[in-house]
Amino acid sequence: MTVYLTRRRARLRPTLRLRLTLLNGVLLVGAGAILLLLAWLLVTGGLRGAGELRSGTVVLADNTQVSALEWQDQMLAAATRELLVKGLVALLAISVVGVAGAYAVAGRALRPLHQVTSTARRLGEATLDQRIRYSGADDEVAELADTFDAMLDRIGGAFEAQKRFVANASHELRTPLAVMRTEVDVTMADPDADVAEYRRMATVVRDASERANGLVDSLLVLARSEAQSGRRLSRKAPTDLADGAAAALSAMRAEVNRLGLEVTTSLRPAPVVGDPSLLERLAGNLIENAVRYNHLHGRLWVRTSSDAAQVQLVVGNTGFEVDQADVPGLFEAFRRGGRERTGARGSGLGLSIVSAVCDAHGGVVTAVAQPGGGLEVTVTLPAAAVTPVVAASAVVVPTQPAAPTRTPSSVGAPTSAPASAPAPPTAEGAAGASTPSGGGTADVPTPPIR
Repeated sequence: MTVYLTRRRARLRPTLRLRLTLLNGVLLVGAGAILLLLAWLLVTGGLRGAGELRSGTVVLADNTQVSALEWQDQMLAAATRELLVKGLVALLAISVVGVAGAYAVAGRALRPLHQVTSTARRLGEATLDQRIRYSGADDEVAELADTFDAMLDRIGGAFEAQKRFVANASHELRTPLAVMRTEVDVTMADPDADVAEYRRMATVVRDASERANGLVDSLLVLARSEAQSGRRLSRKAPTDLADGAAAALSAMRAEVNRLGLEVTTSLRPAPVVGDPSLLERLAGNLIENAVRYNHLHGRLWVRTSSDAAQVQLVVGNTGFEVDQADVPGLFEAFRRGGRERTGARGSGLGLSIVSAVCDAHGGVVTAVAQPGGGLEVTVTLPAAAVTPVVAASAVVVPTQPAAPTRTPSSVGAPTSAPASAPAPPTAEGAAGASTPSGGGTADVPTPPIR
């Protein structure tokens, strides 16, 4: 009923074309009436100012004699009356022609709007390829049509991305569920299964459930970040990217030690105002990816810096070779670089979350493929209003075994060396260290992550 009433009101409402025609008609009739009035005043004034006849009589064609002054008044009245009648007829004719022309011109001018309307009505999930493709004059209407086509391009791309996301999310969630079901079915079907077999099954199910839970958490973070992109953040607080990076490195300590990675850091204050949990997740995802997509005994470097306008977080690693042309695709959901990983399997949402968090905070993220393999990702965010003056940084450089008591894969300090003796920096570590300008504190080698 509501839809019917809406359509009925739409039919009874005058169209834009009719309103434009009526407006042009009113303007045309008004201008014509003003011109006719001016002509009448000019003619009347001219005739009256031509002078009067002398007193006497005038003999008409029918031998009727009238006063000269009376004849003059009759002639003036007849002339002005004829001018008025013919002027009104001409005005009426011009108005009819003008209104018809205005109606035709308005229809032609509004044709792209009808194309927009008809295209919008035809649009659907399966017809997002419809476009206006206006080919008229390069004016405001053409700009509107081009803008509408560009909007449809963006909507079509968003729909395709959403389809891929849903399909990938379904696949990723189905995998751990299938693993759990298979393990349970196989174990339950074995009549000779003992406690050890059930424990093994429980371990597999727990790992799969943890993976599914982690994937759901990542999807929620991604949705939350994308929902706040372009809007005001629902939660804002001062935070430091350097602290987030340090916490992420500490959380990955065991994996770093297991892989024997050489870690170089230069964590200078990088204050921002934003959502602390999202920014912490941003730093954590970058460092987690840099560790998981790395070689055994590879390198990992993390730097934070700031100036008056912006702060930067740079995370790089050595790893599998990535074509620079494929780098933008790594920020899509469920895209993973490389076919092998030295760490546990991830969700494929790490860089997607990083990109969404950057957008939500008004920043940008860029990635550059490294020669020989690996990736360096740079996050740039607006700096907080007040930038701390004191800077602190460190270089954490694991060394190769220098004593028989140190294992080759360990990243910790040697057990036989005194605790106060720092490990000597390698060539790569020395290259990663930097000295702050303006007389700041220079980066110094410190013991490796423990």
